Amino acid sequence: MDSEQLKISSQRWMSAALAAFVDGPESYDFAVHHAGIAAEHLLKAYLAGIHPALIVDGRHFESLLHATGLGSHAAACSLTKVKTIGLAEAHERVLKLLPKKIPIDRKALEPLADARNGVAHSAIHDSTQAESVFTICLRLVDPVLEELKVDPNGYWGPYLALHHKLVDEQVRKERVAAEALLVKARAMFEQRFGHMSRKERDVVLAAITSQPLLTMSREAPKNCPACGSQGWVAGEVNLYADSSGLNEVYLVPYGFHCAACDLEVGSKLLIHLGDLNEDVLLDDDPYDYIDDEQPVDEDIIRGR
Repeated sequence: MDSEQLKISSQRWMSAALAAFVDGPESYDFAVHHAGIAAEHLLKAYLAGIHPALIVDGRHFESLLHATGLGSHAAACSLTKVKTIGLAEAHERVLKLLPKKIPIDRKALEPLADARNGVAHSAIHDSTQAESVFTICLRLVDPVLEELKVDPNGYWGPYLALHHKLVDEQVRKERVAAEALLVKARAMFEQRFGHMSRKERDVVLAAITSQPLLTMSREAPKNCPACGSQGWVAGEVNLYADSSGLNEVYLVPYGFHCAACDLEVGSKLLIHLGDLNEDVLLDDDPYDYIDDEQPVDEDIIRGR
């Protein structure tokens, strides 16, 4: 449960993953499996650096005793039997502590988690998805390395150029996909409203864009990058501390929808479409969320 040990372990697993990746398709199972472990250990390194209890399964009391320095009271559980969280839970915890910095949300993590678990538990994986899965891992790891102040040159070693190429290629593909969404949405907008007068169109748009879709998430208005109408970003509510130490409530977006042109954007492409991925300041009372144990900014967690 030592942060430094977890960092070292993550780097070793990542080196093995990259070595397997460059060996080609016959080794892609090792690549995605080892990359998943590397990501898990690095996420846990960040959490353990705050407090070892953050990587422990909270349902296992003996493990919590070890994590809080009370291992002498856990006679039935040695340190090697401590139960910790897995990749998905570690990612969820770090995402709550670093919501503005982690570009991979829960849904985007699924291919990596599924590939890692598929190889580990049933020797099954889709080799055609290996490059995509691997790139998810790289993009998840980069901001955590920055938070931990780990030198990327040392972490990626001789594979640094490969890292850059894979990430750059994925970003290029996402930008192309984002532009395709805009083209399609603009065509739909023109088909629906191109024949109307400006006055008539404004009346119709005001009616259909004034309210978000009925969802289980919190939403906030944002101008559509395709047609300029009012659309809605959906996201999770988080608390951050401002410069005076007072909590403010923000919506951290993970999706966007525009009723006027049917533009639908998932979390992976938000960053490529203007300000859609930027947090939205809400008027909510922060104490409404503190009582519900909503996550707060990492500076609050660390008492700074």
